[in-house]
Amino acid sequence: MGKKKEKIIELEKLTQEADFWKDSKRAAEISEELADLKEEVDIWDKLEKDLTEIKNISELSAWEERFKKEEFKVLFSGPYDKKHAIVSIYSGAGGTEAQDWANMLLRMYSRYAESHNFKSKILDIGYGQEVGIKSAVLEIDGLYAYGYLKGENGVHRLVRLSPFNADNLRHTSFALVEILPEISEDIKKEIEIKPDDLKIDTFRSSGPGGQNVNMRSTAVRLTHLPTKIVVSCQSERSQAQNRERAMKLLYTKLYQKRLQEKQKEKADIRGVLPSVEWGSQIRSYVLHPYKLVKDHRTGVESSNPDEVLDGKLDEFIEAELRS
Repeated sequence: MGKKKEKIIELEKLTQEADFWKDSKRAAEISEELADLKEEVDIWDKLEKDLTEIKNISELSAWEERFKKEEFKVLFSGPYDKKHAIVSIYSGAGGTEAQDWANMLLRMYSRYAESHNFKSKILDIGYGQEVGIKSAVLEIDGLYAYGYLKGENGVHRLVRLSPFNADNLRHTSFALVEILPEISEDIKKEIEIKPDDLKIDTFRSSGPGGQNVNMRSTAVRLTHLPTKIVVSCQSERSQAQNRERAMKLLYTKLYQKRLQEKQKEKADIRGVLPSVEWGSQIRSYVLHPYKLVKDHRTGVESSNPDEVLDGKLDEFIEAELRS
């Protein structure tokens, strides 16, 4: 805690500078970081104080539960682990089946966020023609949201009896989940987006089946011409707000691309390229002929897929973090 207490003193000095609030976004980020650090230090100080005042076994057991919960957070050592998370879900090949599966995953992560008192909001969604979704972007706001969810990045596989097939045959569906952290204002300054490099389209937000649910073209789609990266947002009521959120997503995507290029350079030097294959699922959810959810990286299993799909992911997330 010594280094964190030193960081608190350092940030408090920044907040006392005369021009601190000139850059309101940076000031808000620093204030948020300061508040988070103070909360964390206070929790550990209270744990230490309470330990000295324990009088019986039941109090000790309760204290141990609190300690384990805070100890788990020590695993969050990444530079972005405290950030909010941007969860993108893409249906794989297979039409209706895959689109329904992608929608099930969207609900799973929304329920997970709810169970952890995180705020979640759908920023963009592309509905399937019949059911489900082709893609969706879910913003999850909460301390350590990215730290918790970053291990969910990858391909998720579903095996079940098809509810869309007259013969009720067994079907395998795939969906890709991409987890990115919210990017800070300091990082945005490192990435240049020229106005001439942007193609901006506006459209009406739509509902299931493709019908328009907004009579005005408030939704915004941005195409970054040099990289061909496309982002869109339709969650806000005004075009200006949707454009601001879309820009935020674009910065996140561009920063991710920069990190991937650096990783590729390192891999080239070592003579090994990172393998990212559509079929290399990180987790399988089997609903038939038996019930099982299995994480292929950690070996963690659950015989209750319904519970997992309702957002109970803690066992899988903790195992991946500890590994």
